[in-house]
Amino acid sequence: MKNFVAKSAVALVVGLSLALWAGGPAAAQTETPQTGGILNFVVGSKIPSYDAHMESTFGMIHPIRPFYSLLIRVNPDNPQSPTDFVCDLCDGDVPTATNNGLTYAFKIRQDVKFHNGEPLTAADIKATFDKIVFPPEGVPSTRKAFFSQVDSITVPDTYTVVFNLKYASGAFIPALAAPYNFVYSKKDLDTNGYAWHQTNINGTGAFTFVEHKPGAYVEGKKYANFHVKGRPYLDGFKAISAPKMAVRLQAIRGGRAGIEFRGFPPKARDDLVAALGDKIVVQESDWNCALQFLPNLRRKPFDDVRVRRALTLAVDRREGSKYLSQIAIVKTVGGIVFPGHPLAATEEELEQIAGYWPSIEKSRTEARRLLKEAGAEGLEFVLTNRGVDQPYRVVGTWLIDQWKKVGLKVTQNVLPSPAFYDAVRKKHDFDVTVYFNCQSIVNPLADVSGYQSDDIAGNNYAGYQDREMDKMFDAMNRSNDPAEQRRIMRAYEKRALDEQAYQLITLWWYKINPHRSYVKGWKIAPSHYLNQALDNIWLDKSLM
Repeated sequence: MKNFVAKSAVALVVGLSLALWAGGPAAAQTETPQTGGILNFVVGSKIPSYDAHMESTFGMIHPIRPFYSLLIRVNPDNPQSPTDFVCDLCDGDVPTATNNGLTYAFKIRQDVKFHNGEPLTAADIKATFDKIVFPPEGVPSTRKAFFSQVDSITVPDTYTVVFNLKYASGAFIPALAAPYNFVYSKKDLDTNGYAWHQTNINGTGAFTFVEHKPGAYVEGKKYANFHVKGRPYLDGFKAISAPKMAVRLQAIRGGRAGIEFRGFPPKARDDLVAALGDKIVVQESDWNCALQFLPNLRRKPFDDVRVRRALTLAVDRREGSKYLSQIAIVKTVGGIVFPGHPLAATEEELEQIAGYWPSIEKSRTEARRLLKEAGAEGLEFVLTNRGVDQPYRVVGTWLIDQWKKVGLKVTQNVLPSPAFYDAVRKKHDFDVTVYFNCQSIVNPLADVSGYQSDDIAGNNYAGYQDREMDKMFDAMNRSNDPAEQRRIMRAYEKRALDEQAYQLITLWWYKINPHRSYVKGWKIAPSHYLNQALDNIWLDKSLM
């Protein structure tokens, strides 16, 4: 168990305080884990592909993550911490940097095998991160921008991989621990090509792939040769597809499933607690996920900053929080940084940004003026939205009502997740789209990378290039001065949300996870992407 208890107190410039609330039986697990059993859980979104290097949806990570390992991971016993990382495929402790913060050398475990029986070596780690950090032309890498500080990756011997940085950065280790960094086999990449993992699975995770019936379930079974002794506790799992929230709720209420990892709205939580009492445990946390709306700068009139500023000025976020937090998984008013983090804007600073002014009447008056000046009074457009009930549809309907108050005429086009991603990411076929900046690791310097120019950030779907913002992002990452980082972040935020109104934020999410009390070992994180390996979960059969 050395690798899972070894902690890395990575020195970040700033820290973070996160809260956890739990109701029902105590969340802390002091019991001896039991082995055996199948964990059934429900997933509210389809799987666009199996390739974690190109995907960003929970619909993929929840059913597919258990088949793969990472180089390092967030400590599954302390997932609320933004600084607690442990080795998964590396050996011992997460290494500290040498060479003035420019070199990280990882020793790789020598007891790891892929599910096809091939041994894992440092060459597989290098091939994986070469695909993520330096993808060949035409190969999608959603997290390429997170590794802008990486200069090269080398393999001095069979079980050592070295990351050489251009500049020292506290954002590197957290980025490395992102749960989407599935480690792939070099042989698979070389032999089968970079697209192979979109439709095929061969990992080193705690579970091996059994079956995927699209629209029904993904099934996995215990990997007998898993590299952590005694893990996993489960015999297997079944990830049941259930796009409708009512179906997911009923599955937990009726005992068909033990947990839904993404989260439910407040009323659903209350209904489950009322119905099941101490058979339900509730874990809650702030959520590192901002629901956005993106104007498409490739289309008129959204190439006009006046129109874009009008869109954000029309939205009453503070009143929206009071209303929406009662019915949806959104709650906190904030800027581009996870609220409560030392790098986040204060309330006074937020009030200087368009869309956050204290007076909504003043905001909407300015919105109408800008629309008139731009010749866009009574503008009609389509809001593209994702076919996931929470919080997309609820917030999308609310946005349309907000824009109606300044004379805009908006209709909503709700698409299934695969079609939605195809329209937004590949075809850029939208006027304005609901989108999200949902990051797995609370790491603000990396989390805001998507606001860079679209030829740098693989997840800038608004379609703009702004070299000033690129310079600011680079300066933040190169600075070791918290005050300077904060000063630059405010300028970066002001330009993104106000001066240019590129990618606008509605509200930040709030995570609520009710689950059956027999589900043990899992702890909530400030992300619905974290702690999904399932190797730490066990079932208390006395409570089933």
